[in-house]
Amino acid sequence: MAPASFDGLRILSLESRRATEMAKLIRTYGGEPFVVPSMREVPLESNRLALDFIERLLVGEFDLLICLTGVGMRALMTIAESVGKRDEVIEALRKIRIAARGPKPVAVLKELAIPIATVAPEPNTWREMMTAIEQTFGETLSGLRVAVQEYGATNPELLEALATRTAEVTKIPVYQWALPEDLQPLREAVLAIASGGVDVLLFTTAVQAIHLFEVATQMSSVEDLRAGLRSIVVVSIGPTTTEELVHQGITPDFEPSHPKMGFLVNEAAQLSGKLVEEKKSRSARSMNARQAGLRIAVARSASVETAPETAASASVQVIEPIDFLHEITSRIASADSFHKVLGRIVDFVTTVIPCDSCFIYVLEGEKLMLRASKNPHADVIDSLGIKLGQGITGWVAEHREPVVLAANASDDPRFKQFKNLPEDRFEAMLSTPILCAGKVVGVVNLQHRLSYQHTTNEVRLLSTIGYLVGAEVERARLENENAQLTGRLEARKAVERAKGILQRDMRVGEEEAYRMMQRESRQRRKSMLEIAEAILLGEEIRKGQLAAEQKPVSGS
Repeated sequence: MAPASFDGLRILSLESRRATEMAKLIRTYGGEPFVVPSMREVPLESNRLALDFIERLLVGEFDLLICLTGVGMRALMTIAESVGKRDEVIEALRKIRIAARGPKPVAVLKELAIPIATVAPEPNTWREMMTAIEQTFGETLSGLRVAVQEYGATNPELLEALATRTAEVTKIPVYQWALPEDLQPLREAVLAIASGGVDVLLFTTAVQAIHLFEVATQMSSVEDLRAGLRSIVVVSIGPTTTEELVHQGITPDFEPSHPKMGFLVNEAAQLSGKLVEEKKSRSARSMNARQAGLRIAVARSASVETAPETAASASVQVIEPIDFLHEITSRIASADSFHKVLGRIVDFVTTVIPCDSCFIYVLEGEKLMLRASKNPHADVIDSLGIKLGQGITGWVAEHREPVVLAANASDDPRFKQFKNLPEDRFEAMLSTPILCAGKVVGVVNLQHRLSYQHTTNEVRLLSTIGYLVGAEVERARLENENAQLTGRLEARKAVERAKGILQRDMRVGEEEAYRMMQRESRQRRKSMLEIAEAILLGEEIRKGQLAAEQKPVSGS
């Protein structure tokens, strides 16, 4: 077995609860971690089903409880405690039979001193759970009334299997998974996968795959995501996650020997290097024809340096520039939003010029703002700004000239390092301006981990792309600014309306009403718009109730 080392590969994880631990593990094995939270745990809007289960449990209506997660069991105990019945529930659970999916629910049940009748063996999927139950209860299973403590996402296969083998099945949802409140990191992850910005993707739960494709659907980028996933190494923690990936059209490259995070990262570090090389080789072969049609600079150079030998070769040199123009204009024209335009430009650039990193900076006022990246950088996208003349990027914008560095880029006197960008440790760099109507509107940077000699054709090609996309970048930027201004105006209107309601209901002045909203905003960590919308919603509900009360009741 190869030594466990990622050897500098870019590893994307969609871990949420254990994000810090995942990043540390990846670094320990020599990888460059990109950890993007893909979900958040939220309580159900109503615990009605869990409360119904508690009432029915206490009167003896269940024979078997299947515990799927430790967190879910703790949540169930919290719900029982909220209605003052925790001890009664524990005592009732000791009188029925309990099946546990794996070590985490087992640990919680042992803490509560609740006996366990059977435990699903690794890899702890619904199939192992079902087999363990059938082996333990045999023919008596058909007469059992079963409750299933769920864990965020319903498992229809388990419920269906139980429904055909037991007397009754009741599901108990006690918590669920939602998309993160900030979707931008996930959007960047989709773009990074689609453009080859990462080498390996680690999935530790099926919900991560569901949410990744959900965000890609919102971005109209599902096919781009699938194509990207097929070109990188995809690792699934176990069969349940693999089933979801296959459902989405992706077959993982492998599963670890045990469905644990430590095994996942260790074995990924052992196997990914070879798998990445194999995928890159296949990808390079499959893209030869496409890249030949895109490299307009190479085609033009060839037409000057060598005479066309046949009519067929001459026709190829005529078609290639058309393919190039069609490809880039169709990619831009099909995008609507500002970040989608930039994401497609990053995708296109990294297709025609191989590189390890691609950044697009957009000039806004006196600063170049980082707006798009081949690699996911949620912490700096839309926040990192460079002054004109600052660093190599600022120099390119100020002088409207490209910079080409084959090695030791960080030694260039114009170089400025940013601690949040690991790409600043890369060796080679190509930076060209993005122009519109004779003025600079941005800069595109390509970087390489190792020394790289950019050809004259590659420099000309990137400069040409800068000329072609400049007008679209400027248009998208202006539309984005207009949308933001419109949003701020609508928010201001909502705040003013909410403030008027407070003045009326609380009998306070305008200034005091505004301060009340500010206090709520700080205490609840919500924006002023969210506070205003809550007040307006309350007003609408009040008006609806008044209207219902005033409506005459027709006689019989």
